[in-house]
Amino acid sequence: MSLKKSMILILIILLIDQISKIYVKTHFVLTEDITVFNWFKIYFIENDGMAWGTKLSDFIPIISDRMGKIGLTLFRIVAIFGIGYWLYSATKKGSPKVLILAIALIFAGALGNIIDSVFYGILFDDSYGQIASFLPEAGGYDTIFHGKVVDMLYFPVYKGYLPEWLPIYGGEYFTFFEPVFNIADVAISTGFIMLIVFNKKAFPKNDDVD
Repeated sequence: MSLKKSMILILIILLIDQISKIYVKTHFVLTEDITVFNWFKIYFIENDGMAWGTKLSDFIPIISDRMGKIGLTLFRIVAIFGIGYWLYSATKKGSPKVLILAIALIFAGALGNIIDSVFYGILFDDSYGQIASFLPEAGGYDTIFHGKVVDMLYFPVYKGYLPEWLPIYGGEYFTFFEPVFNIADVAISTGFIMLIVFNKKAFPKNDDVD
């Protein structure tokens, strides 16, 4: 897989990711949802931190949430340069297609969420009790590097009480699948899954290379 094809794939994923986020941000009030199927909803939330809504300040209490947000965003920016170099190097070395594809997916997803974190705070006003505007005259809901990541894909495949005979969690109300995510998250997860499932193809030993 060439670098050109990788860049085209990255651009397609970014466009789908950003178009879906901008549409939801400018058409939904925060926590508003639309049922597509019983097991799939468009559910608008915003993520201010890492995966599952955690924050850097949850692990380092001495820093504020805002400083933690800047630190996390800067770390992501540094990481994206590293992933970009990895992709460039892999294509130049003629690495296996599955490796290049996985890196391209991870790069596209990471960049998609970085765009939210860096720019959405100045591009939109907030979504609390209102539909956000793009480039509002009064300014955005926060400063640069303090944007929130837009999530909207929700798959509550099962909701109900767990059987009483189950240890620890028996009788508790349970939802599967609970996380709300976006296209960028799907790309990142798919890339990592490919690296795990096709590990031997992605990282062949020297004597396995044709």
